[in-house]
Parts: sequence; structure tokens; C-alpha cells
Amino acid sequence: MDDLFPVPNATPSHRRSQSIVGTSEGRPDDDFYPTPRSAIEALLRVERFDGVIWEPACGDGAISRVLEETGHQVLSTDLIDRGYGRGGIDFLLDYTTRADSVVTNPPFRLAADFARHALTRTTGKVALLCKLNFLEGIKRKPLFEATPLRTVYVFSERLTMHRNGETTDRKGMIAFGWFVWDHAHKGPPTIAWL
Repeated sequence: MDDLFPVPNATPSHRRSQSIVGTSEGRPDDDFYPTPRSAIEALLRVERFDGVIWEPACGDGAISRVLEETGHQVLSTDLIDRGYGRGGIDFLLDYTTRADSVVTNPPFRLAADFARHALTRTTGKVALLCKLNFLEGIKRKPLFEATPLRTVYVFSERLTMHRNGETTDRKGMIAFGWFVWDHAHKGPPTIAWL
């Protein structure tokens, strides 16, 4: 599949990410929190994705694997090589690759940049798994006003995100949702619950 998608020779940038609840010691430098299988399965129960899906922050393949198992063609890339997909690709600097849709769990502090860039690289949908407080903020307001955000799917039950993929007994403490943009959408976004 790699031959189907031109990918620039991007070198990883040295970005530091916030933790899931703020900046703190011991947090993953590149915001590696694998997406729970239940989160992508919930999205696929309410959204249909046609054509090629790009997962630009694929990590260990948590989202990509579920998409592939459900019959989707997936291009998996990441800034960091974690043994799945193509590593060393900085999504925000990739102006060559295109796909029908993007589905990803971006580093939170870069989520707005991921949304903007994904909308320039796709023709279908963009689905980002983000903390619900992504809706807040003066700086993000123009993003929501000027782009075709169609639906925010709120998880009724908190997701448990594991730092660096390390399993713990801790339960989720943060509210998440899928933010779905659709190039064909006109009008205000709606909210729904998963």
C-alpha cells in the first residue's frame, strides 16, 4: 500500500506535548495515548467512511487496526515510529499526501492544527478524538465557525486512556468526544451521545 501514497521525506519535528490533563513530569513527550478499541468501534457505529482513510498519528495502530478489520483501506503514518505504519512523517508538514478522510486521535495541543491541515488534505470527512474542552477557547472559536464541523459525539462513559500504552487499573477521568467534520456539510454542528 505504501506505493499508492506519495509521502514526503519529512523529518520528525521536536514538539513537546502536554499531558492529557496538562503539562507534568513523566508525561509522554509525543503524547502517546493509544485509542481504546471501544472508541473507534463507537465511531463506526454512527459514521460511514468511504474511500481511503489516513490515520496520521497511528502510534501502535490502535485505530488503524480496527478500521482495517472493518474493511477500510488505511494509510497509517506517525511522527514517531512505534512499529506500525510509516514513522518519521510529520503530518502537519505533509503537503503531498491526500486521502478521502482522516480519522485520528491527535496530540491535544496540536488538535486544532490537525483539524485545519486534515481539512486541506481530504475530500470527505475528518474525525478527531479530543477532550470535550476542545470546544472551548477564543483561539479555537474561528476554527469551528469557518469549517464544516458537522457533529460532536460525546462519550456517555469516560474513556480510559493509557499513557504510553501501559495498562493500569485507573478509570477514565476526562470527557472525550469524536469531532466530525464533513466537507459536504452546511449549517451549524449538532451534538449526539455515544
